[in-house]
Amino acid sequence: MSDTPQQAAEFHITRSFDAPRDQVWAAFSDAALLTRWFGPAGFPVRVASLDFRPEGVFHYAIELPGGFAMWGKFRYLEITAPERIVSINSFSDEEGNVTRNPMSESWPLELHNTMTLVEEGGKTILTQRSVAHNATAEEQLAFAAGIDALTAGFGGMFDQLAATLAA
Repeated sequence: MSDTPQQAAEFHITRSFDAPRDQVWAAFSDAALLTRWFGPAGFPVRVASLDFRPEGVFHYAIELPGGFAMWGKFRYLEITAPERIVSINSFSDEEGNVTRNPMSESWPLELHNTMTLVEEGGKTILTQRSVAHNATAEEQLAFAAGIDALTAGFGGMFDQLAATLAA
């Protein structure tokens, strides 16, 4: 018997926003807008760099109490405006080097993400799919176990995005 999941776990979330697709797209491609909604509620986000193009990087820090910062980055693989973003994301250090999740040694080093935006009747349907990328069996299991937490985290973050779009 193996510890390896039969099929790799996939995180999937869909959210409808009361905004046109171009406005939702701008919230992902404009650093000033990203700081208004990205990350957990109550924790400011600092954008170290945003190079929004294929092979570009979004490098950021989530500011935590006590002066601690949790760094992360997205490396863009594909950008098809205004409908699709494919990226690899990871935790990082301040210099942008990939690091382990500071809260889980078994969390995958990288996640492969595909986000699509579809406009329907003045609303935008966002679909996000993520899978562990180049992960060990242990990392795959940790990712599968963390899907509920991802759902809650992205749900809260997308609540902030909805409020930003409505402002």
